[in-house]
Amino acid sequence: MRPRAPFTLLAVCICGAAHAAAPSDPSAAAAPSSRVSVLTGEQVVQILDETVDWYRTLGTQQQNVTQPSDLLILYANRQTAEKVVGLAFEIARANAELLSSEAASSQSAADGSSPQALNQRQNQLDAQRQSIQQEIDADRQKLAAASGKDRQVIEAKLPELQGELAMVNARKNLLDTMTEFVAGSDPKAAGATALKAQIDAIAATIPGSSAAPASASPAVGSSSTAGSTPGSPAVNDGSRAAPARYGVWDLATAVLRQRNKIKTIDLISEHTAALAGTFTKISEQPLKQLKTYAARSDALAAQADNASSGALKDLRNEFDTLAWLFKQTSDILVPLTKERVLLRQYQHNLGNWRESAQRQYHEALTALAVRSGIVAGILAVVFVLAEAWRRAVLRYAHEPRRRYQLLLIRTIVLWTVVTTVVGLSFVTEISTFATFAGLLTAGLAVAMQSVLVSVVGYFFLIGKYGIRVGDRIQIGTVVGEVIDLGLVRMHLMELNQQGPLGPTGRVVAFANLIVFQASGGLFKQIPGVNLSWHETTLTLPAVGDYAALKDKLLAAIAAVLNQYTEEIVRQTKEIERTTASTTVNDATPQVQMHLSNGKMEALIRYPVHLQHAAEIDERVAQAVLKVIAEQSA
Repeated sequence: MRPRAPFTLLAVCICGAAHAAAPSDPSAAAAPSSRVSVLTGEQVVQILDETVDWYRTLGTQQQNVTQPSDLLILYANRQTAEKVVGLAFEIARANAELLSSEAASSQSAADGSSPQALNQRQNQLDAQRQSIQQEIDADRQKLAAASGKDRQVIEAKLPELQGELAMVNARKNLLDTMTEFVAGSDPKAAGATALKAQIDAIAATIPGSSAAPASASPAVGSSSTAGSTPGSPAVNDGSRAAPARYGVWDLATAVLRQRNKIKTIDLISEHTAALAGTFTKISEQPLKQLKTYAARSDALAAQADNASSGALKDLRNEFDTLAWLFKQTSDILVPLTKERVLLRQYQHNLGNWRESAQRQYHEALTALAVRSGIVAGILAVVFVLAEAWRRAVLRYAHEPRRRYQLLLIRTIVLWTVVTTVVGLSFVTEISTFATFAGLLTAGLAVAMQSVLVSVVGYFFLIGKYGIRVGDRIQIGTVVGEVIDLGLVRMHLMELNQQGPLGPTGRVVAFANLIVFQASGGLFKQIPGVNLSWHETTLTLPAVGDYAALKDKLLAAIAAVLNQYTEEIVRQTKEIERTTASTTVNDATPQVQMHLSNGKMEALIRYPVHLQHAAEIDERVAQAVLKVIAEQSA
């Protein structure tokens, strides 16, 4: 006889589903619930977030690896961090199971709205449907062999069985719908399911080995050694063996890098200590619950000694529940204990790393101080020598021109040496500095070609026969007195060439590169000499004796120059002494006769004192014209 579910089962299912969807009874809400979970879903997610955030500090550590010993510490820390993350997910999943069991136990099996009751009804309907289907199959087999009245009975029964089977299928479909609805409307069950989904989502943001289930956590460390943390940069090139660098810049960079590394290690250590404190605080609740379960187990054992056979069955069920709760809570407490041990080991590694970084920091700081002291000592010696040079020049070089030149050379040499010493102290390799200096020099030579040529021209201008302040020179058509001579250019006070010699009130500037320009022309008056030769050409009248006319012209010019003869002779000898030349002509006037277009012309040359050049020219012209007039008469 097949089991038949009462027709009231459908009404019970509908009422139970409606009860599940409706708000809980106030009185039932006021009753204390049996809480078996250690943490809420929000606390679990918060712990995972903190652990993953701490785990990502591996990327920061990896950026600060500069030595092979740092790489070993990073390797050990990565293994420990992978295990810590794996245990954190193990704790989260164990707590999620407890939350799921709590949600399932919140509804009584006697309540028609509970998933257990709905499942029982579904099982009953499945058994009833299977029984009806078997009876239909058996009647169809009988129908093939039946005849007469039996065949009619079977044919009438088959439609009834098929209708009953259709009714059972309809009730089964309704139960499936209501089961799905009840499961979806249970807030605790939905919260537990959402928590598991969040755990999986967080696990997907870190390496797959750390997201593995609890059973795979021991293998986390070994799997993480195969590669670096995803998303973190590769180990710095400084971790490879590199030649020692002693440049001030490199040493200062090393000091700052080690200082930043120490600060980073301190921050990571504080973060690790905070995470360890969180796990320590969390472990208090499961430990307390385990003690409660143990005490309850002892009490149940005492009751079992005097219990009847019926009570023993209930005690066995309660013992099974306690054992399951004890195991699930232990699955949370044991990883928490391991977390504290691993984090203690992690902090020990960080402490060793900090000691190593502190030692490297002091070594780099000492090297920087020594190198800076050496550079400062060399610069001090250079400045002392420069001061000795200056005092020697002031003591032994009495000529202002020579003293100025020696002091200028001292300044150039001093700052060239200082620049070289400072440049070499900052570079690490001489070849690098030489390459940089070559490129810089080439660029400056192209960009400042005129300036550099002017600087070179300065040294030509201050040579033995060069110019100095106070000299009278002529550049092109400009005649002037030098009032300033710099490295790049010189300034002249322009002198009047028409009429009495004197300043025009204008200052003319010329670049020193004029000394290299053939078209410019630079004429310099010998220092201490104001002598110059003037010449003029005169057309002579037709006379019988040009020789006598020449003598008269020479006598007239000599009479004009008579009062300046002593000064002119002195300056002529000064020219001979200064230039060491024996080809200097006597300072006497000259008259040269020559024919031009059939007429006799006289080229008259005579020395003049520049301060009285205009006056002498005027008097010579008057004397010459007077001789010509007398000769014509």
